[in-house]
Amino acid sequence: AAAGLEASDIDMIILATAAPDNMIPNGASAVQDMLGAKNAAVFDLNAACTGFVYGLSIATAMVRAGSVERVMVIGVDGIPYYLDWTMREVSVLFGDAAGAVIVEPSEEECGLLADKLGCDGDARDILMACDSGSVRERFGPIDGHFAINFEGQEIFKRAVRGMGFAMNNVLDRLNLKPEDIDLVIPHQANIRIIETLAKRLNAPMDKVMVNIEKYGNTSAATVPVALCEALEQGRIKPGDHVLAAAFGAGLTWGAFVVKWGDRVEPLGTCDDELPPCDKTALEILQPWIEGGRRANGQ
Repeated sequence: AAAGLEASDIDMIILATAAPDNMIPNGASAVQDMLGAKNAAVFDLNAACTGFVYGLSIATAMVRAGSVERVMVIGVDGIPYYLDWTMREVSVLFGDAAGAVIVEPSEEECGLLADKLGCDGDARDILMACDSGSVRERFGPIDGHFAINFEGQEIFKRAVRGMGFAMNNVLDRLNLKPEDIDLVIPHQANIRIIETLAKRLNAPMDKVMVNIEKYGNTSAATVPVALCEALEQGRIKPGDHVLAAAFGAGLTWGAFVVKWGDRVEPLGTCDDELPPCDKTALEILQPWIEGGRRANGQ
Protein backbone atom coordinates (compact mmCIF):
# COMPACT_ATOMS: atom_id res chain seq x y z
CA ALA A 1 0.00 0.00 0.00
CA ALA A 2 2.77 2.46 0.92
CA ALA A 3 4.42 1.84 -2.47
CA GLY A 4 1.17 2.25 -4.38
CA LEU A 5 1.35 -1.32 -5.72
CA GLU A 6 -0.82 -4.40 -5.91
CA ALA A 7 0.41 -7.80 -4.75
CA SER A 8 0.43 -8.96 -8.38
CA ASP A 9 3.11 -6.32 -9.13
CA ILE A 10 5.67 -8.14 -6.98
CA ASP A 11 8.14 -10.38 -8.85
CA MET A 12 9.94 -11.84 -5.86
CA ILE A 13 9.57 -12.17 -2.09
CA ILE A 14 12.66 -12.60 0.07
CA LEU A 15 11.72 -13.60 3.62
CA ALA A 16 14.63 -13.02 5.99
CA THR A 17 13.90 -15.04 9.10
CA ALA A 18 15.40 -17.54 11.53
CA ALA A 19 11.97 -18.61 12.79
CA PRO A 20 9.73 -19.67 9.88
CA ASP A 21 6.38 -21.33 10.55
CA ASN A 22 7.61 -24.45 8.75
CA MET A 23 10.94 -25.74 7.49
CA ILE A 24 9.19 -27.31 4.48
CA PRO A 25 7.71 -25.51 2.63
CA ASN A 26 9.38 -22.18 3.14
CA GLY A 27 7.72 -19.30 4.94
CA ALA A 28 7.89 -17.01 1.89
CA SER A 29 5.42 -19.25 0.05
CA ALA A 30 2.88 -18.66 2.83
CA VAL A 31 3.40 -14.90 2.51
CA GLN A 32 2.90 -15.15 -1.25
CA ASP A 33 -0.34 -17.07 -0.74
CA MET A 34 -1.72 -14.71 1.91
CA LEU A 35 -0.91 -11.64 -0.20
CA GLY A 36 -2.13 -13.17 -3.44
CA ALA A 37 1.24 -12.32 -5.03
CA LYS A 38 0.91 -15.06 -7.64
CA ASN A 39 3.63 -13.65 -9.92
CA ALA A 40 6.30 -13.70 -7.21
CA ALA A 41 9.15 -16.16 -6.92
CA VAL A 42 9.89 -16.78 -3.25
CA PHE A 43 12.59 -17.97 -0.89
CA ASP A 44 13.60 -17.79 2.77
CA LEU A 45 16.95 -16.39 3.87
CA ASN A 46 18.44 -17.20 7.27
CA ALA A 47 21.26 -14.89 8.25
CA ALA A 48 19.74 -14.41 11.72
CA CYS A 49 19.78 -10.75 12.82
CA THR A 50 21.65 -9.74 9.65
CA GLY A 51 18.96 -11.25 7.41
CA PHE A 52 17.41 -7.99 6.23
CA VAL A 53 20.82 -6.56 5.31
CA TYR A 54 21.62 -9.69 3.29
CA GLY A 55 18.15 -9.64 1.71
CA LEU A 56 18.38 -6.01 0.61
CA SER A 57 21.77 -6.71 -0.98
CA ILE A 58 20.44 -9.70 -2.93
CA ALA A 59 17.27 -7.88 -4.00
CA THR A 60 19.23 -4.89 -5.27
CA ALA A 61 21.63 -7.09 -7.23
CA MET A 62 18.78 -9.00 -8.89
CA VAL A 63 16.94 -5.82 -9.86
CA ARG A 64 20.10 -4.29 -11.28
CA ALA A 65 20.81 -7.50 -13.21
CA GLY A 66 17.36 -7.28 -14.79
CA SER A 67 16.22 -10.64 -13.44
CA VAL A 68 13.25 -9.09 -11.65
CA GLU A 69 11.68 -5.65 -11.40
CA ARG A 70 10.13 -5.45 -7.95
CA VAL A 71 11.27 -7.39 -4.89
CA MET A 72 9.67 -7.38 -1.46
CA VAL A 73 12.27 -7.86 1.27
CA ILE A 74 10.84 -8.83 4.66
CA GLY A 75 12.75 -8.98 7.92
CA VAL A 76 10.72 -10.93 10.50
CA ASP A 77 11.54 -13.02 13.53
CA GLY A 78 9.99 -14.59 16.61
CA ILE A 79 13.13 -15.60 18.50
CA PRO A 80 11.24 -15.99 21.83
CA TYR A 81 9.83 -19.24 20.38
CA TYR A 82 13.24 -20.84 20.84
CA LEU A 83 13.91 -19.64 24.36
CA ASP A 84 13.75 -21.19 27.79
CA TRP A 85 11.78 -18.53 29.65
CA THR A 86 13.25 -19.59 32.98
CA MET A 87 16.57 -18.18 31.65
CA ARG A 88 15.61 -14.56 32.33
CA GLU A 89 19.06 -13.18 31.51
CA VAL A 90 18.53 -14.19 27.86
CA SER A 91 14.79 -14.49 27.29
CA VAL A 92 13.91 -10.90 28.22
CA LEU A 93 16.24 -9.51 25.57
CA PHE A 94 14.16 -10.53 22.56
CA GLY A 95 10.87 -9.55 20.95
CA ASP A 96 8.75 -10.37 17.89
CA ALA A 97 8.44 -7.97 14.95
CA ALA A 98 8.33 -7.63 11.18
CA GLY A 99 9.26 -4.95 8.67
CA ALA A 100 9.35 -4.82 4.88
CA VAL A 101 10.51 -2.73 1.93
CA ILE A 102 10.08 -2.95 -1.83
CA VAL A 103 13.07 -2.58 -4.13
CA GLU A 104 12.49 -1.43 -7.71
CA PRO A 105 14.38 0.39 -10.50
CA SER A 106 14.63 4.16 -10.47
CA GLU A 107 15.86 6.86 -12.81
CA GLU A 108 17.14 8.76 -9.78
CA GLU A 109 20.66 8.35 -8.44
CA CYS A 110 19.49 6.62 -5.29
CA GLY A 111 19.15 3.30 -3.53
CA LEU A 112 21.85 0.95 -2.28
CA LEU A 113 25.24 2.55 -3.03
CA ALA A 114 27.50 0.00 -1.33
CA ASP A 115 27.28 -2.97 0.99
CA LYS A 116 29.59 -5.34 2.81
CA LEU A 117 28.53 -8.78 4.02
CA GLY A 118 30.50 -11.29 6.05
CA CYS A 119 30.49 -14.09 8.59
CA ASP A 120 32.76 -15.39 11.36
CA GLY A 121 31.75 -19.04 11.12
CA ASP A 122 34.58 -20.19 13.37
CA ALA A 123 32.75 -18.67 16.35
CA ARG A 124 29.22 -19.67 15.38
CA ASP A 125 28.71 -21.66 18.58
CA ILE A 126 28.76 -18.59 20.88
CA LEU A 127 25.24 -17.68 19.74
CA MET A 128 23.24 -20.78 18.90
CA ALA A 129 19.98 -22.63 19.35
CA CYS A 130 22.01 -25.79 19.74
CA ASP A 131 19.49 -28.51 18.92
CA SER A 132 17.08 -26.68 16.63
CA GLY A 133 17.70 -28.53 13.36
CA SER A 134 18.39 -32.01 12.05
CA VAL A 135 21.12 -32.48 14.67
CA ARG A 136 18.31 -32.81 17.23
CA GLU A 137 17.74 -36.41 18.28
CA ARG A 138 14.82 -37.46 16.12
CA PHE A 139 12.95 -39.53 18.67
CA GLY A 140 14.36 -37.86 21.75
CA PRO A 141 12.27 -36.10 24.39
CA ILE A 142 10.72 -32.78 23.42
CA ASP A 143 10.95 -30.40 26.37
CA GLY A 144 9.32 -27.34 24.81
CA HIS A 145 12.41 -25.23 24.15
CA PHE A 146 15.89 -25.39 22.64
CA ALA A 147 19.24 -25.29 24.38
CA ILE A 148 20.52 -21.74 23.84
CA ASN A 149 24.19 -20.87 23.99
CA PHE A 150 24.56 -17.12 24.52
CA GLU A 151 28.02 -15.82 25.46
CA GLY A 152 27.23 -12.17 26.03
CA GLN A 153 30.70 -10.65 26.45
CA GLU A 154 32.16 -12.40 23.41
CA ILE A 155 29.06 -11.53 21.35
CA PHE A 156 29.48 -7.88 22.35
CA LYS A 157 33.10 -7.76 21.20
CA ARG A 158 32.47 -9.51 17.93
CA ALA A 159 29.33 -7.46 17.19
CA VAL A 160 31.21 -4.19 17.58
CA ARG A 161 34.13 -5.48 15.53
CA GLY A 162 32.03 -6.99 12.73
CA MET A 163 29.61 -4.10 12.31
CA GLY A 164 32.36 -1.52 12.76
CA PHE A 165 34.47 -3.12 10.03
CA ALA A 166 31.51 -3.38 7.63
CA MET A 167 30.44 0.23 8.22
CA ASN A 168 33.95 1.60 7.68
CA ASN A 169 34.32 -0.59 4.58
CA VAL A 170 31.28 0.84 2.81
CA LEU A 171 32.19 4.41 3.80
CA ASP A 172 35.72 3.99 2.44
CA ARG A 173 34.50 2.52 -0.85
CA LEU A 174 32.18 5.50 -1.35
CA ASN A 175 34.79 8.03 -0.20
CA LEU A 176 32.35 9.17 2.47
CA LYS A 177 33.21 10.41 5.94
CA PRO A 178 31.04 9.69 8.99
CA GLU A 179 29.87 13.31 8.96
CA ASP A 180 28.49 12.74 5.44
CA ILE A 181 25.97 10.26 6.89
CA ASP A 182 22.61 11.76 7.81
CA LEU A 183 21.29 8.83 9.85
CA VAL A 184 22.81 5.66 11.28
CA ILE A 185 20.51 2.66 11.78
CA PRO A 186 22.33 -0.02 13.78
CA HIS A 187 20.98 -3.41 14.73
CA GLN A 188 18.96 -2.95 17.91
CA ALA A 189 20.54 -5.62 20.08
CA ASN A 190 22.12 -3.75 22.95
CA ILE A 191 22.31 -0.02 23.76
CA ARG A 192 25.97 -0.34 24.77
CA ILE A 193 26.80 -1.84 21.37
CA ILE A 194 24.94 1.00 19.65
CA GLU A 195 26.72 3.65 21.72
CA THR A 196 30.12 2.03 21.12
CA LEU A 197 29.54 1.96 17.35
CA ALA A 198 28.47 5.61 17.42
CA LYS A 199 31.67 6.58 19.25
CA ARG A 200 33.81 4.65 16.76
CA LEU A 201 32.10 6.50 13.92
CA ASN A 202 32.34 9.78 15.81
CA ALA A 203 28.59 10.09 15.21
CA PRO A 204 26.46 12.04 17.70
CA MET A 205 23.60 10.03 19.16
CA ASP A 206 21.05 12.42 17.64
CA LYS A 207 22.14 10.96 14.29
CA VAL A 208 21.60 7.39 15.49
CA MET A 209 18.21 5.66 15.35
CA VAL A 210 17.39 3.87 18.62
CA ASN A 211 14.12 2.08 19.42
CA ILE A 212 15.35 -0.97 21.35
CA GLU A 213 13.65 0.30 24.52
CA LYS A 214 10.26 -0.34 22.87
CA TYR A 215 10.75 -3.75 21.27
CA GLY A 216 13.95 -5.40 22.46
CA ASN A 217 16.07 -7.32 19.97
CA THR A 218 13.73 -8.40 17.16
CA SER A 219 16.53 -10.00 15.12
CA ALA A 220 16.04 -9.63 11.35
CA ALA A 221 13.25 -7.09 11.95
CA THR A 222 15.31 -4.49 13.83
CA VAL A 223 16.69 -2.61 10.81
CA PRO A 224 13.49 -2.42 8.72
CA VAL A 225 11.36 -1.48 11.76
CA ALA A 226 13.84 1.26 12.73
CA LEU A 227 13.99 2.42 9.11
CA CYS A 228 10.20 2.65 8.94
CA GLU A 229 9.96 4.54 12.22
CA ALA A 230 12.72 6.94 11.14
CA LEU A 231 10.67 7.78 8.03
CA GLU A 232 7.51 8.23 10.08
CA GLN A 233 9.37 10.56 12.45
CA GLY A 234 10.70 12.70 9.59
CA ARG A 235 14.31 11.79 10.31
CA ILE A 236 15.03 10.83 6.69
CA LYS A 237 14.92 13.56 4.03
CA PRO A 238 15.19 13.30 0.23
CA GLY A 239 18.78 12.71 -0.80
CA ASP A 240 19.92 11.66 2.68
CA HIS A 241 22.66 9.08 3.14
CA VAL A 242 21.55 6.33 5.52
CA LEU A 243 24.09 3.90 6.99
CA ALA A 244 22.76 0.64 8.46
CA ALA A 245 24.50 -2.35 10.02
CA ALA A 246 23.59 -5.62 11.69
CA PHE A 247 25.18 -8.60 13.42
CA GLY A 248 23.70 -11.99 14.19
CA ALA A 249 24.12 -15.69 14.82
CA GLY A 250 26.45 -17.40 12.44
CA LEU A 251 28.22 -15.03 13.22
CA THR A 252 26.90 -12.97 10.33
CA TRP A 253 27.50 -9.26 9.93
CA GLY A 254 26.96 -6.62 7.31
CA ALA A 255 26.36 -2.97 6.50
CA PHE A 256 25.04 -0.83 3.67
CA VAL A 257 24.71 2.80 2.63
CA VAL A 258 21.49 3.90 0.96
CA LYS A 259 20.98 7.26 -0.73
CA TRP A 260 17.32 8.08 -0.26
CA GLY A 261 15.23 9.10 -3.24
CA ASP A 262 12.83 12.02 -3.55
CA ARG A 263 9.84 10.37 -1.91
CA VAL A 264 9.61 10.03 1.87
CA GLU A 265 5.82 9.89 2.15
CA PRO A 266 3.74 6.73 1.52
CA LEU A 267 1.61 6.63 -1.60
CA GLY A 268 -1.20 4.86 0.20
CA THR A 269 -2.30 3.34 3.48
CA CYS A 270 -3.23 -0.20 4.40
CA ASP A 271 -6.65 -1.02 5.84
CA ASP A 272 -5.47 -4.26 7.44
CA GLU A 273 -5.25 -4.35 11.22
CA LEU A 274 -3.76 -6.83 13.62
CA PRO A 275 -6.36 -8.42 15.91
CA PRO A 276 -6.57 -6.81 19.36
CA CYS A 277 -4.83 -8.54 22.25
CA ASP A 278 -6.52 -8.71 25.66
CA LYS A 279 -3.59 -10.35 27.49
CA THR A 280 -0.46 -9.01 29.09
CA ALA A 281 2.94 -10.22 27.88
CA LEU A 282 3.33 -12.40 30.97
CA GLU A 283 -0.09 -13.99 30.39
CA ILE A 284 0.84 -14.79 26.80
CA LEU A 285 4.14 -16.29 27.88
CA GLN A 286 2.85 -18.21 30.89
CA PRO A 287 2.59 -21.59 29.09
CA TRP A 288 6.18 -21.21 27.87
CA ILE A 289 7.40 -20.25 31.34
CA GLU A 290 5.62 -23.21 32.94
CA GLY A 291 6.98 -25.54 30.25
CA GLY A 292 10.52 -24.36 30.94
CA ARG A 293 10.06 -24.95 34.67
CA ARG A 294 8.80 -28.49 34.12
CA ALA A 295 11.68 -29.25 31.74
CA ASN A 296 14.16 -27.98 34.33
CA GLY A 297 12.52 -29.94 37.16
CA GLN A 298 11.30 -26.82 38.93
